[in-house]
Amino acid sequence: MDFPLTGKFLAGRRREVLQDEDWHLLEEAFDQVLEFPDATKIQSGAGNENRCCLVVEGFVFKIRWTGQQRCIVGVAVPGDFIDLPNYTLAYLDYEVVAAGPVKLATLPHYEIDRIAQTSPPIARALWLATLIDASIHRQWIEILERLDAPRRIIHIYTELSSRLGLDDCGIIHCLRTPFKQRDLADMCGLSAIHVNRAIAKLRADEIADIRRGDLYTSDWDKLRKFARFDPRYLYMSENILRDGVLGGSQA
Repeated sequence: MDFPLTGKFLAGRRREVLQDEDWHLLEEAFDQVLEFPDATKIQSGAGNENRCCLVVEGFVFKIRWTGQQRCIVGVAVPGDFIDLPNYTLAYLDYEVVAAGPVKLATLPHYEIDRIAQTSPPIARALWLATLIDASIHRQWIEILERLDAPRRIIHIYTELSSRLGLDDCGIIHCLRTPFKQRDLADMCGLSAIHVNRAIAKLRADEIADIRRGDLYTSDWDKLRKFARFDPRYLYMSENILRDGVLGGSQA
């Protein structure tokens, strides 16, 4: 069954526990599709939102500011909600900005209320999405603490390759992104000069070549080992749920 808006939601993560009627209900609950050009501030974090947004195409940055200093605290890809906390919290603690052209689908809060009453599996799936998002945030904190600059950068790309489902697409030699060096710097807690030096070292050591945000490699396994990338925090495997939760197996 083709679901053009929600087809990538929870991709690779026990999607089969939602029945066709659940997917139809979720797909039909979205009321608008919006398109934004690069660098558009989609949400300011000020609150008063009455909807949540799902990425259909493109990349979205989650950004926090300290004075004039920008920190990118997350990257949303197709299939990710950018602001599920909006449903419960009065405001977001981050801004949402388009990273390149982006297409979003909007889910009104009153539709989430209705779904929570009529389809508990969808309600739990939305909860699962927030748990996975939190796990990714924790991993980003760890890589800032434990990895050097080249490994931080490669870790971001190996994570994205998994989240985009490229690991199951055979041999992919290029991961294309709209990221600028400044974006990589603000993701990795580095200066733009430091990122430039790290990219040069990756190229000189024949680990990877990053040009205009696109990463080129002939060996993703080598990159994962170099970045010490362990995908467990992404919960991409089939056995991620406690028994009885979201349709998990019963003992």
